Amino acid sequence: MDMIVFALPGNESLTDKIAKNLKAEKGEATIRKFPDGESYIQIHSDVKDKCVVMVCTLYMPDAKLLSLYFFSKTAKELGASCTCLVAPYLAYMRQDKQFNPGEGVTSTYFAQLISGFADTLTTVDPHLHRRSALSEIYSIPNKLIHAASHISKWISSNIENPVLIGPDSESEQWVSQVAKEADAPFTVLEKVRHGDRDVEVSVPDVTKYKDHTPVLVDDIISTARTMIETVGHLKTAGMRPPVCVGVHAVFAGSAYVDLKNAGVRQVVTCNTIPHESNQIDLSDILAKNIHKLMKNHA
Repeated sequence: MDMIVFALPGNESLTDKIAKNLKAEKGEATIRKFPDGESYIQIHSDVKDKCVVMVCTLYMPDAKLLSLYFFSKTAKELGASCTCLVAPYLAYMRQDKQFNPGEGVTSTYFAQLISGFADTLTTVDPHLHRRSALSEIYSIPNKLIHAASHISKWISSNIENPVLIGPDSESEQWVSQVAKEADAPFTVLEKVRHGDRDVEVSVPDVTKYKDHTPVLVDDIISTARTMIETVGHLKTAGMRPPVCVGVHAVFAGSAYVDLKNAGVRQVVTCNTIPHESNQIDLSDILAKNIHKLMKNHA
């Protein structure tokens, strides 16, 4: 099946790389807003009988969803055999239950919307907290990609004598996996509660890592408060300024500036959300899995 790859606005750089890895045609389209804010879609490339790959990271999704929906519907009207969504960052994954009376379970509603107009979904490290798989809410074939290997390779190539640090026991599984592939030691901050408001945080065996460069790894850096707090603990423990690595560069408000000002050596993210901190390119693994999913879908 012929494949054609389109960049939704803001996704041009990653789309170029994905199309190159897939050795696929890059499609041309006009996607803009009318003066009243309504969306305008015009597909210039021939999509008839082709698999249309739509690259659209879903950070700040409310402003993007209608254009994406209209694009998929237009492609189908023009004879596309399928429309396949590549959303490196997948929104609306946190509200996966009703925490308070009257709340909407928006992760389910959003999944139903996407499943209604896309034939497949490819994404990177979504926030699966109380769910074990995307297929619990997405009714279309989907592929979940992990960035851990690419992060490990980046650490191995760029950080001399690293030690990976997890902010708490919940992070141990994630941090240990990255550390194993980077062939680096790791440790997790320990919290000792002396009372309701008195919590002591320490780095176990800190003397062992005085000559190492601490590397903090997390999936989503949103407010960055956890990382900033961890940086403070490392400073108190007498460790070197850390390198902070995140998969998704959400950086709400002033989070990026706040983190940089906290005394870090460097802030690095994957290119799932366009940001100046992007240094880890996931286009090759995205392309590989898009191809696999298309093959199975066909």
